[in-house]
Amino acid sequence: MDNNTVFQRIEKKYLLTPKAYRRLTQKLDEYMVQDQYGLHTITSVYFDTDDYELIRTSVQKPLFKEKMRLRWYGVPKPDDDLFLELKRKYRGVVYKRRIAVSYPQAEQILRCDDSLMQDGQIAREMDWFIRRYSPAPKLLLAYDREAYQGREDDALRVTFDHNIRWRSHNFALSQGSWGTQLLGEDRVLMEIKAFGSLPIWLASLLAEEHIYPSSFSKYGTWYQQVFLQKGLTQRVG
Repeated sequence: MDNNTVFQRIEKKYLLTPKAYRRLTQKLDEYMVQDQYGLHTITSVYFDTDDYELIRTSVQKPLFKEKMRLRWYGVPKPDDDLFLELKRKYRGVVYKRRIAVSYPQAEQILRCDDSLMQDGQIAREMDWFIRRYSPAPKLLLAYDREAYQGREDDALRVTFDHNIRWRSHNFALSQGSWGTQLLGEDRVLMEIKAFGSLPIWLASLLAEEHIYPSSFSKYGTWYQQVFLQKGLTQRVG
């Protein structure tokens, strides 16, 4: 996977019907190609305070918000690196920092057993975040992703997330990516990621298909539609 440690880009999300997804992917073939990973599974554990301060702030749509998550791809092995990410958004621009952590250190982070024990500016920012919020694992989200990149501009990426699922306990790396469905089978989440404005051809395709941006957030949707509505009791495990 992409090992870049710092990202700064525009990210837009769209909720598609399966029919719109099929039409759009057919049209994208002229301009984009599926990246080297093809269809793959992404699993992330989101950290928050005991009273969910981070997601409570996020769903209010402030100018600035931030979150921390531990992310891995596929089924992690003991010698694999995972990624701890600090993601901030200010006025619509996403700033993401991440560092690779070993499998054992990832397990320690999930147990809230240890500081990062790494040098460098990004690790110091994450240590500050941890001292500021004392976050703990609150939610696991997993999904199956198709990722495309531009034929002429590989920094332009379009991703499609299927089978988005969650669980609020059993966060151990050995537990796999199982979970409860967050969206029905009639929705696919598309994200467009670019370092500037969208190319004209892509903006035209979206207009032709009447596809418009959504403020959808996986963690935010779970918090508002599952946690708050069902009064879910959380367990860290």
